[in-house]
Amino acid sequence: MNSKVEAAVGCFREGFSCSQAILSTYGGEFGLKGETALRAASGLGAGMGRLGEVCGAVTGALIVIGLKHGHTEAKDKETKEKTYALVRDYAGRFRLRHSSILCRDLLGCDISTPEGLEQARQKGLFTERCPQFVQAAAEILEDVL
Repeated sequence: MNSKVEAAVGCFREGFSCSQAILSTYGGEFGLKGETALRAASGLGAGMGRLGEVCGAVTGALIVIGLKHGHTEAKDKETKEKTYALVRDYAGRFRLRHSSILCRDLLGCDISTPEGLEQARQKGLFTERCPQFVQAAAEILEDVL
């Protein structure tokens, strides 16, 4: 396993969210300070604030793609389209590995409900499955970057 991939998984295992693990691991090489990355990504974990939507590891990676490839001028349509294409490619690769980019699909339960969250905790899904998603997100990101 690549050292950055290991670092992202390690960050998640320390207790940070999936989105924080990815953005804080990769953001620094694009000028984002570690503390800023942790704060910026803090609401994206568990499918955006535990809504079960797009996996936080994926959203963290998409922000990193934007940091590297994003446009900074409103009229720069070419860079915008290139970035969108990279995002679609990234999401497609993640889907190929895990069938979905949605947290609730990946976990097999709806963590936006108290019952679904309790089910995920009882089954150990956050400790069993989520590190795999963080690892896959980082591995794909390594390839895309």
